[in-house]
Amino acid sequence: MNTKIFKAVHNLAEQLMDAANRNDRKRFELLFSRLKAICEENEHTSKDHPVQWETLADFTEELEEAITMYEKALQKSVAINNNDHMSSIAYSMATLQIELGKKDEAINNLKSAKISANKIEDKALKAEIHELLESLIAEG
Repeated sequence: MNTKIFKAVHNLAEQLMDAANRNDRKRFELLFSRLKAICEENEHTSKDHPVQWETLADFTEELEEAITMYEKALQKSVAINNNDHMSSIAYSMATLQIELGKKDEAINNLKSAKISANKIEDKALKAEIHELLESLIAEG
């Protein structure tokens, strides 16, 4: 990922968290629009990367819209064969799908996340994926 864009996205994410923690709606919306603009400007260019779309999804408040952003990020991570992103994005999508009552879709995303996670080093993420998947399957 382009270092300049990564730094901009990371900086915006920190500022978005700060605005959210302070309940500063106006600032949050301004920062969110900046992040969205970065994503849209870089889409379909050599600077396009799943990190910017995953970050945008993380701060998207409408759950269905966030899932759409995660789906876009997932497609981009599959295109570059990045297992770290594939597993984290699929896990994040699954958590939102659970909130929306879309258990079957969540299970499918968790199964995909588990496969991708077999090739990553993040043991905590692997455990979270496994535990959530097992709990959904156990529910029946």
